[in-house]
Amino acid sequence: MAKGAYYVQGLSELGSGANQNFISNAGFVITDAGVVVIDALGSPALAQQLLAEIRKLTTQPVKYVIVTHYHADHIYGLQVFKAAGATVVGHALAGEYLASDAAQQRLQISRHDIAPWVDEHTRLVAPDLWVGQPDPLADTTLQVGNTEFVLHSVGPSHTPEDLVVHVPALGVLFAGDLLFRGRLPFVGQADSGGWIRALNRLLALQAKVVVPGHGAASTEPQIDMTLTRDYLQYLRERMGEGARNMDPFDEVYQRTDWSRYSAMPLFEAANRMNAYNTYLLMEREGP
Repeated sequence: MAKGAYYVQGLSELGSGANQNFISNAGFVITDAGVVVIDALGSPALAQQLLAEIRKLTTQPVKYVIVTHYHADHIYGLQVFKAAGATVVGHALAGEYLASDAAQQRLQISRHDIAPWVDEHTRLVAPDLWVGQPDPLADTTLQVGNTEFVLHSVGPSHTPEDLVVHVPALGVLFAGDLLFRGRLPFVGQADSGGWIRALNRLLALQAKVVVPGHGAASTEPQIDMTLTRDYLQYLRERMGEGARNMDPFDEVYQRTDWSRYSAMPLFEAANRMNAYNTYLLMEREGP
């Protein structure tokens, strides 16, 4: 994408044993003082393959792995990089998730659904370096040799602990799951209002190339980030109207025009759940 900056692109699929949970992207930047990896993919086997690809390009050690957020498809490879001597960097707000029953339950489900690539030896790896302390909204600068990495705290949005990684000298931005490209976003329990505000922050950075959490790298980030932002805004408008009127969700969903998004990959798998979670969120937010 730029001198020393690379990424690998996951599949537009749901995670499974057949695809080794290769459904998200990861990136890396080779500096004069070591390699910085952004996200660790969805299984230890994938992380081993990524490390092998890095070794084809450089003998420099992997100094840091920056976690954009603690969703399963981005973190189950962390133990491989940790064993290789890397320092894991993540946002302090990830601590609540790592200590939760939900994180352990997700791992147990993945051991079944992603077998044999996620198994009893796969474990959760907490950050060695926590950023966003004491101010969870504070940005952090990581200097590796001559290369500056700016870690922007942009949660709560897709998750409470979202980080994006900007490499100003290269004009490259690793956006994590704030940007989905070529497929429908997974909204889950996101703070969609915060997500929209975060995308507006990223648009202001005017990066030349943006690596999304899912999909191909964007050389037209203004267009692609705006598409994700507009989808989230549309969900909030349509579901918010129904919630305010106390209309049943099924009725609201059926009458909503989804034609702009219905041809996108994973629409059938994700859109109804995205809409339902947004409907519940808008109920809680109120008028």
